[in-house]
Amino acid sequence: MSHHAVHQRVLGGEARSWALEALSAGRPTAVRHPLGFVCLPLERDGGEGVCIHLWSDSLAHAESTTSQIHCHSWDLVSHVLYGQVRNVHVLVTDTGTDATHRVFEVVSGPGGDRISPTGRTVRHATGLVEVFGPGETYTLAAGRFHSSVVPEGGEAATIALGRGRPGSRDLSLGPLDGGPHHVSRQPLDARETELAVRLITAHLT
Repeated sequence: MSHHAVHQRVLGGEARSWALEALSAGRPTAVRHPLGFVCLPLERDGGEGVCIHLWSDSLAHAESTTSQIHCHSWDLVSHVLYGQVRNVHVLVTDTGTDATHRVFEVVSGPGGDRISPTGRTVRHATGLVEVFGPGETYTLAAGRFHSSVVPEGGEAATIALGRGRPGSRDLSLGPLDGGPHHVSRQPLDARETELAVRLITAHLT
């Protein structure tokens, strides 16, 4: 099913039924994402993709080598299946002598993420904090720095729809002295993948 078709089902109130159908159709190759969730990729067509993101303490987390503050090279539509997700907007100011973070470019490929420091140094402050619960949908344009936060110990899952925007880059804030490095995405084994699917399904049925 295409990005557009999934989006239409989400808008039509069929997000839960679509998620159950997609998960029952086969076991996706789930991976631990460095932003703290498990990603179950379900659709991919060129610059468009659809995933389910799962936050759960029942599964081990990957650790970020930069920070949770990032921006996408793609426009995001996120629909909360269950739980609570806070979309924390971050105000980034370019500066030199009093900078607290460096901007890193993240280039993802089949083998993982290549993370490279740029010459851009910044300070940041928390902006608008949006709180979304089950059945709610929010959007975020490419290039907007933010972090996605789930309350400590909380369980949540979202449908994430992404559409690439030409000329945009995936960026993350990291330490001023951080160097270039490569991060391999950690796949879940069969048992963990089954657990992830079971956790989501149990909340939706």
